[in-house]
Amino acid sequence: MDVVSDAISAVRIGRPSSNRVRASGSWCTRLAPYDGAGFHIVLEGSCWLLPDGGAPVALGVGDAVLLPHGAGHVLADSAADAEAVARALPFDDWSGDGYPSSDPPPATADAARLHVLCGKYRLDHSRVHPLMAELPQVVHLPHRVGRHPELRAAIDLLGVELGGPRPGAGIAVPSLLDLLLVYMIRAWMSESTAGAWPAALGDPVVASALRALHADPAAPWTNDRLATEAGVSRPTLARRFTALVGRPPMAYLTWWRLTRAATLLRDTTDPLAAIAARIGYGTPYAFSHAFSREFGTTPGRYREGHQGDRARGPA
Repeated sequence: MDVVSDAISAVRIGRPSSNRVRASGSWCTRLAPYDGAGFHIVLEGSCWLLPDGGAPVALGVGDAVLLPHGAGHVLADSAADAEAVARALPFDDWSGDGYPSSDPPPATADAARLHVLCGKYRLDHSRVHPLMAELPQVVHLPHRVGRHPELRAAIDLLGVELGGPRPGAGIAVPSLLDLLLVYMIRAWMSESTAGAWPAALGDPVVASALRALHADPAAPWTNDRLATEAGVSRPTLARRFTALVGRPPMAYLTWWRLTRAATLLRDTTDPLAAIAARIGYGTPYAFSHAFSREFGTTPGRYREGHQGDRARGPA
């Protein structure tokens, strides 16, 4: 696993969901804050996204927008004023002259001014990797010819799959939605000029150290061994790693081991001894002590409180 894959896997639970909506005329709908991440992709027409406490964002054909922290927001046909926003209908109650992809298109569908793909991911925000935490409230990815071809390909494939019943769609759609999340985060990383984690993964020394730690977190890592892996001296690694990641290498390793353990407790029935071995603790007692210090609860109680998270249905 690489850092981005691990960061997503650590928080993703349940299954993503999506549908296509058409709208025409004057409309305004509100999506409440959500314990996950939401996205919108404009397939036809244009609209405005008005995030709670944020600046309005104009969306055109091909634009994608990710709300990685589940911020509440309004979608509207125009940059609505405060009074109009206050009257916005909840999304679940809004017809908008629209229809979900499971229904046949109305006869006037060709006249619709907006055709948008909406969806959301269920995420566990209790233990977010700093890469995910660093994402802004709104990630706007304007359509630009030739930019992010893999993202555009995923959008096109999703549009086809959601256009009507197709054999295997129950597997294809969730898989494409997972790809879409990866591609949107990749696109943000490639365009971010201020984020610490794009800089960390772009630094050859720090990226090499992170890859090593994520590839084998159970290995008996030391600062010296990790510096050798990265091809630099220990002081150089410590300075660059701490500056870009925000904590020293061994502190990050401990944090990641226990975060990985939380994921295994949530998603598997593996005994504590097996989980301890997988993340680099010699005994279940040593693992339990470290986990309790970090999470404020025992591994067993944590597992009891998170059973079934992964098996939940669509978001």
